Amino acid sequence: MSAINKCSNDSTPELDRLLWRYLKEILKNSAYLDNILNITNACIDLEHWPSHFKVSMSIIIPKPNKISYNTFKTFRPIVLLNTLGKLIEMVVSKRLQFQALSNNSIHSCQLGGLKQRSTADAGTFLMHLIHSGWVKNCSTNILMFDIAQFFPSLNH
Repeated sequence: MSAINKCSNDSTPELDRLLWRYLKEILKNSAYLDNILNITNACIDLEHWPSHFKVSMSIIIPKPNKISYNTFKTFRPIVLLNTLGKLIEMVVSKRLQFQALSNNSIHSCQLGGLKQRSTADAGTFLMHLIHSGWVKNCSTNILMFDIAQFFPSLNH
């Protein structure tokens, strides 16, 4: 339930046209919630991801308030998936992350994409290193670059 509660009620309908707000209402019934948990556990136990959860459709949405729509940067591609499949992926991802962190299976330098190890956390850690250096009368040099500038295909 914590995974689905973070999903926006106003988001675009997914490929199966099931809105998050509908799924939230459905899952208030514990019998339906138990069935989805059984599907999730079966996917994990069988190490199988059903093919209907793999089907996707990409759509292109114009970004709002652009003067001209002559370049690809004025559009945003989004991928529509099966809503129930996305929910199960969120739950499995959280479970895997929890287990990996609990068992120290993830290197301490891994910051991106992990709970309580976000970009903001990386920035906080960097500031801590800088201030620690200042206390010891050390100077700090930092070299940063935007990798998207070197790989234009990554720049969406």
